[in-house]
Amino acid sequence: MSISSRFSIGIHILTLIETTKDEVSSSEYIAGSVNANPAMIRKIMGMLKKAGLIDVRPGVAGAQLAKDLTEITLLDVYKAVHAVKDDALFNMHDNPNPDCNVGRNIQATIEPIFHMAQHALEQVLANVTIDAIVKDVEARTAAEKIG
Repeated sequence: MSISSRFSIGIHILTLIETTKDEVSSSEYIAGSVNANPAMIRKIMGMLKKAGLIDVRPGVAGAQLAKDLTEITLLDVYKAVHAVKDDALFNMHDNPNPDCNVGRNIQATIEPIFHMAQHALEQVLANVTIDAIVKDVEARTAAEKIG
């Protein structure tokens, strides 16, 4: 199971809103950048709004960040778009054989490892802000113009 693409799309939306803040960021405009259906973009924007990451007004084209981009972490986006359920990044297989030594014990053995791995991922995401993403995108754009 992979992390939902809502996560990368959420990051894309926030980055686009910031880098085009002097323009109107309608769901159609954002959908063009993401290359996705505007209805899906509106759904994800609704999730970002509910999490307090963006402000969107019904009937008005455009959105803006609800917080400073240095205060929005990738973990905030990850949680806002329900990229995975809490402690469910890794799925455990169902019904291992209880008559087998491995089958009887494997889940109890690997479950704590899975929890630690998810926690490590979330720690990394908590240390990266949308500001860092915007700066990297802008640097890459500038480099493209030079090269």
